[in-house]
Amino acid sequence: MSLSEQQAAALSAETMVVAAGRPPRERDQPVNQPIVLSSTYFGSGPLGDGDRGYGRYSNPTWDPFEDALGQLEGSGLPGLLYSSGLAAVSSALSLIPAGGVLVMPAHSYSGTLVMATEMAQKGFIELRTVDIADTAAVKEALAPGGPAARPAAMLWLESPTNPMLGIADIPALTDAAHAAGAIVVTDNTFSTPLVQQPLALGSDVVLHSVTKYLAGHSDVVLGALVTSNADIRSALLHHRTIHGGIAGPFEAWLALRGLRTLALRIERSQASAMVLAERLSKHPAFESVRFPGLPEDPGHERAKVQMKGFGSIICVQVAPAAGLSGADTADKLVRALQLWLPATSLGGVESLIERRRRHTAEPASVPENLVRLSVGIENVEDLWADLKRALDSLGG
Repeated sequence: MSLSEQQAAALSAETMVVAAGRPPRERDQPVNQPIVLSSTYFGSGPLGDGDRGYGRYSNPTWDPFEDALGQLEGSGLPGLLYSSGLAAVSSALSLIPAGGVLVMPAHSYSGTLVMATEMAQKGFIELRTVDIADTAAVKEALAPGGPAARPAAMLWLESPTNPMLGIADIPALTDAAHAAGAIVVTDNTFSTPLVQQPLALGSDVVLHSVTKYLAGHSDVVLGALVTSNADIRSALLHHRTIHGGIAGPFEAWLALRGLRTLALRIERSQASAMVLAERLSKHPAFESVRFPGLPEDPGHERAKVQMKGFGSIICVQVAPAAGLSGADTADKLVRALQLWLPATSLGGVESLIERRRRHTAEPASVPENLVRLSVGIENVEDLWADLKRALDSLGG
């Protein structure tokens, strides 16, 4: 079904998103994988001898997406599709041995932080949170000094982080993690494999919320994991099968259809994000603007080295307007917009905006006035005109 490794190696990622995961080229056969709606399959041999067996183990509609994502991340193995991003997070965290140490960014996707915190509270793991942009602090957390300190079993990376857009030195941190005996999981949702390839930078497992950029149309909820290590993949597959975090065939089909336009969507949204970030950084209504593409951004130099672009997420801290707090001013800004949609999530064709601390699960260290913008594929001047009009209404 998939391109051979030799064929894939000769193609650009922009072509791969269109060409990978196609059915065999046979007369009168479809060019796209049909949706297979079946809970079980014919077979009489022992499971594991090539039979699909049962719908919780496998579905032909998953295969092309898993093949395509594995090739896009440079794995050599198919990815694994899950019912949600958090189902994929749960599967990845299951790789930590009982009582093992997890090192995780203090600013991460809130669902991941909540899950890890609850695991720690129940005594399943020890959790150490760090500023992932502080390489020395992360190395210390991975292998603390002192005879009683235990090394980490897993390093969890986000780069850029959600929502603070911190940039980790991925090669340095993966080297340090492996030296400590830890495996590395990198959430690559913000970047996608077109912008950053964590496996090539030393990570062992790559995670995606497929809901976001990969599917790209805000109409499915899915997650995925990719690894080059066959033993790790086997463990993850076992967890998915036993815990049942499987994708629906229709959602998998929609995700593959969305993947086909990923290169075009990323090209457009990144270009627009750069324009908007430059303009926002000059506007007096903000205390700060974070975007890795800005030369003054703290993560700019690292991002230039390990990313093929800067993504399309911008974070701003809104300055208080007269008689209002920063949070209230941020809420007023969001309410004043007409084209930008006030909603959570990111990575779709539409531009979304939200104040992150409206979520009770968001870490307290995220500023109350921080607003996250997910830039879509609309005309950039229309997006700016909407922002400018809303900003003017604040009196800034």
